[in-house]
Amino acid sequence: QVQLVESGGGLVQAGGSLRLSCAASGNIVSIKLMGWYRQAPGKQRELVASITSGEQTSYADAVKGRFTISRDMAKNTGYLHMNSLQPEDTAVYYCNAVIRTSPSYDFSLNYWGQGTQVTVSS
Repeated sequence: QVQLVESGGGLVQAGGSLRLSCAASGNIVSIKLMGWYRQAPGKQRELVASITSGEQTSYADAVKGRFTISRDMAKNTGYLHMNSLQPEDTAVYYCNAVIRTSPSYDFSLNYWGQGTQVTVSS
């Protein structure tokens, strides 16, 4: 009933920038938390950044000062602005969201997007 669709990935040279988008659709009452994770080949998926419904943000040390997470609550869309990209940022980036879908019951479920590839060449 809820879909997360990422876009904006691609190939970029080191030092370049990309903006990822995550559009949530379906029976959405509220989005409590949105986050971006990434998974490089042979590595575990790791949290890159997150933003709460109150606009509190959190970043992994590896991306602090380079990446910015934001959200447009009216559009149910989250963004990850990535600057000064480095080859070690190469990974599949996944959108994650904790979403309330019922107006009657206050519980939320965890949803994932399909992932978008980001490749940074040196």
